[in-house]
Amino acid sequence: MIFLITAIVLYQLSGIGITAGAHRLWAHRSYKAKWPLQLLLVVFNTIAFQDAAIDWARDHRVHHKYSETDADPHNAKRGFFFSHIGWLLCKKHPEVKKKGKGIDLSDLESDPILAFQKRYYVVLMPLLCFILPTVIPVMCWNETWTNAYFIPTVLRYVFTLNMTWLVNSAAHMFGNKPYDKYINPSENKSVALLALGEGWHNYHHVFPWDYKTAEFGNYKLNFTTAFIDFFAKIGWAYDLKSVSEDMVKKRVERTGDGSHELWGWGDEDQTQEERDEAIVTYYHTKEQ
Repeated sequence: MIFLITAIVLYQLSGIGITAGAHRLWAHRSYKAKWPLQLLLVVFNTIAFQDAAIDWARDHRVHHKYSETDADPHNAKRGFFFSHIGWLLCKKHPEVKKKGKGIDLSDLESDPILAFQKRYYVVLMPLLCFILPTVIPVMCWNETWTNAYFIPTVLRYVFTLNMTWLVNSAAHMFGNKPYDKYINPSENKSVALLALGEGWHNYHHVFPWDYKTAEFGNYKLNFTTAFIDFFAKIGWAYDLKSVSEDMVKKRVERTGDGSHELWGWGDEDQTQEERDEAIVTYYHTKEQ
């Protein structure tokens, strides 16, 4: 039973290394982190084994700048399988390589912690992702080598990969679009739950600089936001970027698909009782 708990904990930690680290901190610079938090996130990120943070952030910046085009590394318009895993099984489209060379990574390459990870990745990754998660359960609580290798190590790694890939695939195909109906990324609660808060993808592609990657800081479906907020309280995370309510409202009214729980309805379609209820629900969610 302990090996299952170990697998779940490692899934959460390695997931945070992607969501709070490679994604929200390094790819988008949506908040700043002092060196102890950066170091912690680099360790978690290395456990995840999804490439060095600099390379992950490069691909993600290309994805946002050229979303749903041939230059998008996991272009969802090429189908679910391609955007989920297929893009890793074939050669990159020439446009991906061409546009990727034009992405500015100077802010990441000048970071000594990220530079160290990239330089020694071939040593650090096997150690943190595969060797220690296998050896520690065996040495510390007499787990069998079979259980230690296949559950906290292999199964955890494959599961975490697929949860991350769902953001590229499912969250670009299934869900509503309260902020911009003209783009593919959608709001997907299931992906938000499994990917630690990364499923609010319509909002994220409209406002990529928001550290919450969502309109609300609802911790139940956005564990990564809770993680960042905790470290902000102890001073390790700071300059958290967010979007004003007025800006969100204007964008919803201009390009949303009408599904926003507060501003998605036209006045002629909504009774005062329904509007009052929507307002109460909206602000209750916002305070969570």
